[in-house]
Amino acid sequence: MNDRNGTMNLSRRGLMKTAAGVVTLATVPALSSRAYAAGSDKIRVGVVGCGGRGTHDSSRCLAADDNVELVAMGDIFPEQVERCRKTLAQRLPGKVKVSDEMCFSGWDAYKQVLAADIDMVILTTPPQFRPLMLKAAIEAGKHVFMEKPVAVDPVGVRSVIASSELADQKGLTIVAGTQMRRISHLVEAVKRVRDGVLGEILGGQCFRLGGGMTGWGPQQRKAEWSDMEWQLRRWLFMTWLSGDFIVEMHVHNLDVMNWAIGSHPVQCVGMGGRQQRTDPKFGDVYDHFAVEYEYPNGVRVSYKGAQQDGISNPHYQRVVGTKGSAQLDFGRAVIKGANAAEIGWNEYDPCLTQHADQMAAIRQGKRLNEGKQIAESSLTAIMGRMSAYTGRALKWSWALKASKLDLTPPAYEFGDLPMPPVAIPGQTRLI
Repeated sequence: MNDRNGTMNLSRRGLMKTAAGVVTLATVPALSSRAYAAGSDKIRVGVVGCGGRGTHDSSRCLAADDNVELVAMGDIFPEQVERCRKTLAQRLPGKVKVSDEMCFSGWDAYKQVLAADIDMVILTTPPQFRPLMLKAAIEAGKHVFMEKPVAVDPVGVRSVIASSELADQKGLTIVAGTQMRRISHLVEAVKRVRDGVLGEILGGQCFRLGGGMTGWGPQQRKAEWSDMEWQLRRWLFMTWLSGDFIVEMHVHNLDVMNWAIGSHPVQCVGMGGRQQRTDPKFGDVYDHFAVEYEYPNGVRVSYKGAQQDGISNPHYQRVVGTKGSAQLDFGRAVIKGANAAEIGWNEYDPCLTQHADQMAAIRQGKRLNEGKQIAESSLTAIMGRMSAYTGRALKWSWALKASKLDLTPPAYEFGDLPMPPVAIPGQTRLI
């Protein structure tokens, strides 16, 4: 499994509405009347990665369309598959058609899911495996929904971009789990920014400070768990698996900045460290980062992120121009200046809309490929981490085209796997 080898669709359709956060099939318009490109209106889905995110994304996918069913599931751990299957069957009875024979576990579970009779696969494993599995899925001719981020290093980013180009050649759709791009007030606010309501963009800020997530995952290692299994079960705190929190989680926020500015950065310099999460059970990740990103035309964005208990928790994106500013929050967007406006949430669920968009594109044979877009946002976060870990400024062109950083372990197998050392700026090499 050591072989490792996207463009933008900004849908403004608000197809799915929630009532008090509860989604039912009755609230979702059916798409079954539309012609499915393969000659059938039934879309058969498999999922690889059956933890919390896999369960959530699978449930949203099944709820987003009347004529979709889940038929195959895979995860490295068999208990994850069974737990996910049971949960989904309870939430969406009649839409989970996964027999015992279509439940797969182990390192090759993804290959078995892709070999099943499916039209689309949901990829929700830890990010380390995304480039490998996306490549396999596109080569197998499957449409793909994949969670963010899509890589943890530049080698993986290049692989995702190559797979996305192949998807276009094969007429396959790729949708990424960057649901903020489908939140109605953000779509409208970013459209206005891109249309020039702020004048010339001068810079921006991106803040996401929050708790330390110290209760996440198993807290004690079982005697029978190898190094590899322990790290897989604590993957959020392992840089080789998650990319660190700036990549695994804050890619959402950096993606919004790229979207609003209309470009990826051209260079960055960052810093960071760990002050609270120093116990070895927290792997090698940091608990705070600060990065200055420079975009084309000298536009500078200040990013600050932290996962520490007991701190203030600002969470916003702001873009500043010659005619005003736009604050792009999860719950609303506020534009100040000559074209002042406040745009609120319209109650449509973007986690449903992203799947409905993909189902519609599959049936209509329309191009929908977000692979390159999310690969670039992933690299935005990755290069910030690389700069902070090493203490070195770096350019986008070097990270994308020249960096040889590949966090893949020597082998994907259970057994010994020494914990990587925590990065030390000025000592950790820039690769």
